[in-house]
Amino acid sequence: MSPTLPRRPFLVTLAAALCLSACGGGGSDAPVPVIPGPPKDLGFTDSVAPSAALPYTDVANAKTNQRGDARYATLDTNAGVRVLGGFLSVWQPSTLLVDAGAAAPAVDGFPAVAASPWSGIPGDATDGTVLHTAVHTANIQYVIAATSQRTSAQELAAYLDDRRNKGYSIIDGMGPLTTAWRTAAQQTTTITDIAANATTVKYDDAGNDNGVAGSANPTFGTVVDFVNSIGENGSTEPAKRFYKYARPWRWSASVKVVPALEPAKSSTPATDGGYPSGHAAEAVRKALALAYVVPQRYQEMLARGLELGENRILAGMHSPLDVMSGRVQAQAVVAAALVSGSAGTPAADGSTLKGRGYQQAQAALMAAVGAATPAALLQFAHSQDSQADRFADSAANRAHYLRRLTYGLAPIGDTTRPAVVPQGAEVLLETRLPYLDAPQRRVVLKTTALPSGYPILDDAEGWGRLNLFAAADGYGAFNGDVRVAMDASLGGFHAADTWRNDIAGTGKLTKQGSGTLTLAGSNSYSGGTQVTAGTLQAASATALGRGDVYLGGGSLVSQAPTALSLAGAYTQMSGSTLALKIGSGSAGRLVVGGTATLAGGTLHVSFASGSAPGVGDTLKLISSGNRQGHFTTVTVDGFKATPTYTATGLLLHIDG
Repeated sequence: MSPTLPRRPFLVTLAAALCLSACGGGGSDAPVPVIPGPPKDLGFTDSVAPSAALPYTDVANAKTNQRGDARYATLDTNAGVRVLGGFLSVWQPSTLLVDAGAAAPAVDGFPAVAASPWSGIPGDATDGTVLHTAVHTANIQYVIAATSQRTSAQELAAYLDDRRNKGYSIIDGMGPLTTAWRTAAQQTTTITDIAANATTVKYDDAGNDNGVAGSANPTFGTVVDFVNSIGENGSTEPAKRFYKYARPWRWSASVKVVPALEPAKSSTPATDGGYPSGHAAEAVRKALALAYVVPQRYQEMLARGLELGENRILAGMHSPLDVMSGRVQAQAVVAAALVSGSAGTPAADGSTLKGRGYQQAQAALMAAVGAATPAALLQFAHSQDSQADRFADSAANRAHYLRRLTYGLAPIGDTTRPAVVPQGAEVLLETRLPYLDAPQRRVVLKTTALPSGYPILDDAEGWGRLNLFAAADGYGAFNGDVRVAMDASLGGFHAADTWRNDIAGTGKLTKQGSGTLTLAGSNSYSGGTQVTAGTLQAASATALGRGDVYLGGGSLVSQAPTALSLAGAYTQMSGSTLALKIGSGSAGRLVVGGTATLAGGTLHVSFASGSAPGVGDTLKLISSGNRQGHFTTVTVDGFKATPTYTATGLLLHIDG
């Protein structure tokens, strides 16, 4: 019979398997003498305590990010200045006050602040002092190189990201959902072409930025309200006027500003500091807001936010340190808005703006694209190739995001300091990893954080070292017992998610609940893996780390492009299912370094497209150091087949 014709699955019961093994295969058919138990728990879970620093997410602290107020004029009293204090190891401003271009009267016992004499011109008598020459030089040299080598496409992108409203500009990070979002939000722009706008002034976009808010937009106005709320207490002006660090084109005439932006260059340098970048900060704030309500495009939106920051460098308007600091401050501002600001503060009915915004965004976008479920929306959100969706390549997004976190600036401090996680920062992941609790999301942030030592990124709270793109791919290490309980009935990422990080550590993973978790990294965690319910999918050869694997319930699915390699033992109990999706070469096979104990359960064999075997073929499905026991049932999609147990594994003969 041709293998291309439809066939019903073929089942082999335990009794038949015993006979088949005795008649045609090696290995003992004696009962399993000892069934191993699951890998031992370590007895503790990983955790991370917030630093002793005053948290940015404290509502009173977040509100100190003001200028023109003597109470908030110093590093110690202004949260927006303090979070960027790592710059003081690179640059010493002429005064340590929020005083550039403006004075502030005395108030509540705080002395009056006189306007700084800083002229904004590098090198004159009023300027600050470079403390780390190598970092400062590399910072400006990066802009010189970038602006001298930029392409015409980069020049256009830099122009558009400078002049358009930032909310409109970054929406293309939504990929296939871009049109649906802009239509629902009723977003508009008047900046569409560089030639038509080459001689106009900066900030002349007559569009509506985030769209139409409130009751005027009944199907999406709450979403727009939410996005608008994320900018509260988010000004970069206090920090600009404290650090008093000039823009790169003032530091060097070799920096080439995009010609169409020459009219936009400020003629008042004393109020035109470059650190931090306001554009970069606004882009990250809005990208995080959009990622929160549409986590199906979480990483893509984060990538778009940092892309806008790099476009500020390509425009010649900002330096790497300027845009890096914009990201750092923006993350803190967004978390504060979600925790204690208007987005996160419960209304009289107990609801929050962030919750209502998320629900409305999901419902409206599902309706707009005809998606019946959140899973269908996720599929639609990634339905275009890289020609239509600039952010379709996840690996490229990851590489660009990581590069843009540091721009290649070399570490200048201790690179071995453990990561700290800001209080409340876990809120940034609550819609992307909803099946994890807050302490688990904090550990995810810790285990995916940047190393210490990079310029400006070692703030006391830990905002600078956050790598949110990596955090969206789950844990970076299991340093204790990790239990993941996913409830498929809740839909979305509760039902199915993929962790792509390379997971290290000595901890153990236990998969619980009805949902499906896929591990796709090159993992080395050594504490073992236990499945009690739902599905755990292995999408890489070393997805299950280096420990023992115990399938006590639910399903284990091998979708590895090569053989799924288990360094330790494998144990399968009755009521569970091992699913092997066999592809070309060794894809989908199971290789067990230790003993494979088959104490019942089901083996389900399927074949990847184009990998169907021929009649008469014998497939080596499982190999191990030693095999004991049998499956209760073997199911083979589309073929009649005979399983043969050997002393070290399982063969499958294709009968027809």
